[in-house]
Amino acid sequence: MGSIRKSPRTVGRSKSETRWEARYRDPSSHQRTRSFTSQADAKAFLATTEADVLRGAWVDPNGGKIRFNQWVDDWWPTTTNLRRSTRVRDRGYLDRYVVPRFADQQLGAITQSDIRIWVAGLTSRGLAPATVILAYGLLSKVLTAAVDAGLIASSPCRKVPLPKIEHEEMRFLGPNEVERLAQAIDQRYRALVLVGCYGGLRIGELAGLRRSRVDLLRGTIDIAEIADETSGRLTYGPPKTRSSRRVISLPRPVVAELENHIADVTDPRELVFPAPLGGGLRVNSWRRRFWVPAVKAAGLLPLRPHDMRHTAVALWIAAGATNLEVMRRAGHTSSAFTLDRYGHLFPAADDALRDRLGEMMATVPPFLDASVIELDSHL
Repeated sequence: MGSIRKSPRTVGRSKSETRWEARYRDPSSHQRTRSFTSQADAKAFLATTEADVLRGAWVDPNGGKIRFNQWVDDWWPTTTNLRRSTRVRDRGYLDRYVVPRFADQQLGAITQSDIRIWVAGLTSRGLAPATVILAYGLLSKVLTAAVDAGLIASSPCRKVPLPKIEHEEMRFLGPNEVERLAQAIDQRYRALVLVGCYGGLRIGELAGLRRSRVDLLRGTIDIAEIADETSGRLTYGPPKTRSSRRVISLPRPVVAELENHIADVTDPRELVFPAPLGGGLRVNSWRRRFWVPAVKAAGLLPLRPHDMRHTAVALWIAAGATNLEVMRRAGHTSSAFTLDRYGHLFPAADDALRDRLGEMMATVPPFLDASVIELDSHL
């Protein structure tokens, strides 16, 4: 239990004033003291503080005095669950956009208004909405970690208006255009184009695909590893999200192309789509040397490797796939995301389904039952 005691203090040479000290123990059992000019204020503080300690909501009053840049330096080494590429990206965003603004500010002194002004400033500089949102997300992580560490009571990252990301119009290829691209590219990567455009793999998933993950008999691919190139270093690891870890089936013609492509591959750990001279496929170099010339030759500019994935989703929907089927095949985290990105394609698929149902009904011959006709005549 805490206590309050009267503590006279001398002010100047002849004056004295009465102070009231509230004493309590923090969660670590260290005794702490705070002084007040009135006994009522000391009692109110002690009651609130002891309740906070019991509820686990106590915050070290000195924690909020820590400088933001000091806390970032303490916090950053604890972010051990990030991919190397994500760590490089996040550290760059922190150093470029976040730390310069809040570096010398005490954690407890950062207000919601400060953050609103900062976000507005980033937007007015012409930064892309996605960049602003990512920078804000990192600031929120830093301050939430400070809350978890008991340095501040709550995060000021709340109800801050963020710029809206306008999705760029996606590019989809039709089956004829896919074949044109597959013919135009270096034939070592013809199968890559077909698997990308009909299987919906991300380019990192294509570059990280190994022979052991291809089941030619079942016509499936197990997506369990991706290639990631950061700062010139190529690494391999599991997909970023649990939903990205999936098994997809391919059309038989694509399976036949893939079977021919890996006919001479005997090592199950060998990459299905290696670099021209062997080893891991470095996507940036591959894009420059093989993808761009093929896209130009096929007359399909502008087109990104990621548009193969968009093409696959569009083709699945055109073939009658449901939202749930698309979500699972694409490895999306939710059906809401799938609808947000590709929802405009589903009405056309619904029209196609309606037409197919009509065609099914048209094949049914007229059905006349004499007993029914006789019954109707007596009604």
